[in-house]
Amino acid sequence: MGEASIHIFDQNGSKEAVSTKAESTYYMYILGNGRGALYVGVTNDLERRLYEHKRKQVDGFTRRYAIDQLLYFQEFPLAQEAIDAEKRIKGWTRKKKLGLIREMNPTFEDLSKDWLTD
Repeated sequence: MGEASIHIFDQNGSKEAVSTKAESTYYMYILGNGRGALYVGVTNDLERRLYEHKRKQVDGFTRRYAIDQLLYFQEFPLAQEAIDAEKRIKGWTRKKKLGLIREMNPTFEDLSKDWLTD
């Protein structure tokens, strides 16, 4: 059986082909800005993606509203599972998203605050 791949598009419209092999890890994540804005995204490299958000390298909503605090994330073995979770959660009410964050991160601290060393 051959390896399948799917494409993930970032906010800039750049396309990234990702494998659906089970040994990879994919992430659905929720960011905030400390002033109430939330963003739900998906990536195959959470640390790299947060670096990009924190350095304002990602044009669009997250850059415009300074959304760069990792409040929640979930790991998946398949890219499609992460994408499905992202789509599902994007459809939720704000209250439900906040409840999900509260389960993992009751103090709403930036889970990536110590990731950047430079």
